[in-house]
Amino acid sequence: MNTNRKAFLDMIAFSEGTKDIGDDGYNVLFTTNKRQPLIFLNYADHPGTLIDADGKVGGLQSTAAGRYQILSRYFDHYKKQLNLPDFSPDSQDAIAIQLIRECRALEDIDAGHFDIAVGKCKSRWASLPGAGYGQHENKIESLRDFYLKAGGEIVDA
Repeated sequence: MNTNRKAFLDMIAFSEGTKDIGDDGYNVLFTTNKRQPLIFLNYADHPGTLIDADGKVGGLQSTAAGRYQILSRYFDHYKKQLNLPDFSPDSQDAIAIQLIRECRALEDIDAGHFDIAVGKCKSRWASLPGAGYGQHENKIESLRDFYLKAGGEIVDA
């Protein structure tokens, strides 16, 4: 995987709050409490666990899991489409790259058009600026800084 793609995946994990937790985020369940993350132990399949993130009835709930917080309702589709054996780190990376490809942002990432790529991917990750899902959205500046520290190159911002 090229450097920009790897840095972009790291940036998504950072933005989603999974980077450096558990198995570098690959075994993290959705939560808004990053001090006490919920971890799953088996990569055989998407855990499919519905988490009530804020502890309130009718509050924010999600089945998001893994480094890129992939929803369980999408996993079976991508597992079949990409011929994936499980929900392992390699499979999660493949799904994230496919999501980016579907957003038509892969060429932007490769070319160093970071801000454009983030804008194209905001529909897939609630933590990206402008996503509009009612969850915390990170500022483009902090994501850009992280991406650069992760080894990504930016041609224009």
